[in-house]
Amino acid sequence: MRCLVVYDITEDRVRTRVAEACLDYGLQRIQYSAFLGWLTRNQQEELLLRLKRLLGRSPGRIALFPLCDADFRARREWSVD
Repeated sequence: MRCLVVYDITEDRVRTRVAEACLDYGLQRIQYSAFLGWLTRNQQEELLLRLKRLLGRSPGRIALFPLCDADFRARREWSVD
């Protein structure tokens, strides 16, 4: 299933490790603190456990949103380069 992972982490070291974990799972960075990609249900659980361990007691927030095809197709994007 397609998943969106977003986070808000103040500590640079932890934020970098969380981003690296997302990349390890094959997710693509779509914003500085947002990743998108395909994960099985098991991979979602594994990644969340890993991210929780990385965050530890540091201040921050991590969210994983599974996206069905209909919701993903209904997305709206705007970009200016």
